This record gives sequence, structure tokens and C-alpha cells, in this order.
Amino acid sequence: MADSSPELMTVKETAEYLRIPLPTVYYLVQRGQLPAVQIGGRWRIKRSLLDRDVLRKEDESGLPTVLVIDDDPALQALFKQFLKKANLARLVVGTGAEALSLAKKQKFDFVFLDLKLPDIPGDEVYVQLKALDPDLPIVVITGYPDSEILSKILATGPVTVIKKPLEFDQLNKAVKQLGHKGAEAVV
Repeated sequence: MADSSPELMTVKETAEYLRIPLPTVYYLVQRGQLPAVQIGGRWRIKRSLLDRDVLRKEDESGLPTVLVIDDDPALQALFKQFLKKANLARLVVGTGAEALSLAKKQKFDFVFLDLKLPDIPGDEVYVQLKALDPDLPIVVITGYPDSEILSKILATGPVTVIKKPLEFDQLNKAVKQLGHKGAEAVV
């Protein structure tokens, strides 16, 4: 089972390995979301850690895996804190394209989807995620509950919608509705 990918990959090799755009890899490396080291002023990404931490399969960790699609750094931070407390494996991405490429590679237990994304409209991401996995529970996050994008999604069937500004309790309620025990109350 020899793998031709080197242990230390360049940013370009990582982009190809993860099938995500090059700028996204730089962005994730700079934010410390990929296991990278700087060697001679250049970033190198450790493949074994990438496989273990970023592309971890749900059966290994036993934790439900959650994909959060939102480009707001404050919300991403809230989600990370919440999902950690709720003991959920998590991947947080900022664009629809990143989310779809991850969803093609691994199965998620549920998704939190912001409707306003920088690249692809939320309803399009929703439809594509459902095409990949029709049973995937997707919780829609929106600051615009009467938007046309949300109307398009609601037309496809019942969906859980959380209005911004998000609160810990709302997230907790949503994961509980999806069959997970949720997080203990935050002190």
C-alpha cells in the first residue's frame, strides 16, 4: 500500500492532494488550520498529520463529523468552540467550493450552511450537497430569513433554519434535533 505522496508536501502538492484551490491552502496554513511547518521560508504540509487530523474518517474517532460552511471569522470561532464542547469532529470552511470538495471526499453527519457565501449562493451549495448525500442533515444559517435563497431551499422540503446572530443554545438545539446529545451548558 505504498503511497507516492511525500510526507512533507508543498502548498501546491497539498492543493492537488486535497483538491482545493491554492489560495485556500495558503489561507488555511496561515490560520493554523493545516499541519504545516516552515522550512527555509517555504511552507511544507505534513501529510500524515493532514490525513490524521484534517481528513480523519469518522469511524476512527467515533465522533460525528460536522462541516461548517461560513466565511465569517467570528462565527467560525463560535462554531469551533461549540463543536469542541459538544465533542463533535469538525471541519470549518469559508467557501462553497471548499465545502463541496470536502463533501466529495468524506461523509459528514451534518452540515451547518451559511446562505451568504463569497463564491457560490447557499441554495446552490445546498442542492449540490443533497445531490452527493440525499440524507445529509443540513442546518441553514441566515441573517436574512425572508431571502429568496432561503425560499428556494424551503421549496425543496423541510429544513432546520437558525437565524443570526447565532447563540450557543440555538446550535445546541439544532444538534440535538439531529440526534446528537449536544454540549453541556457553557459556564
